[in-house]
Amino acid sequence: MKTFLLDIVTPDGPAFQGPVERLVLPAAEGLLGVLPGHEPLVASMRPGPLHYEVDGKVEWMAVSGGFAQIGPSKVVLLVETAEASGAIDQARARARAEQKRNALEGARRGRADVALIEASLMKELARLKVAEKAPRP
Repeated sequence: MKTFLLDIVTPDGPAFQGPVERLVLPAAEGLLGVLPGHEPLVASMRPGPLHYEVDGKVEWMAVSGGFAQIGPSKVVLLVETAEASGAIDQARARARAEQKRNALEGARRGRADVALIEASLMKELARLKVAEKAPRP
C-alpha cells in the first residue's frame, strides 16, 4: 500500500510523525482529504477533528487552528494543539463545551467577544468528537 509521511507539529513539539495511507483534515473551507501523490498545496486549518489511517487502522486527533503544507510524499501540519482521541477526558470536554456555549450566549447579548468564544467552543467540540472515537476497553 502506498503511504506518505505525516508530521503533526505543535509549539510544544511533534504530536505525530510517521507514514500514513490517507488523511482527512479540517481545512478552513471544509474537510480536505489527502492521499499519496497529492498535488502541492498550502491550506489554513480550523479547529476540528482529523483522522489518518495507519496499517488499515483509523486514528483520530483534535486539532486547533494552524496550517497544512501538503506535498506528494509529505504533509506537515503546524497546529496550535493536537490531542489523540485516547488522551481526551470526555466528561471534562463536555463540561468545557457547555461552559463555552453559555459564554457564547452571554457574548451575543453584548458582554464579550463573540468570535473568540466561538473559536474556543469549536475547539472543545472537536475535542469531544475525537474523544468519542477513542477505543474503549
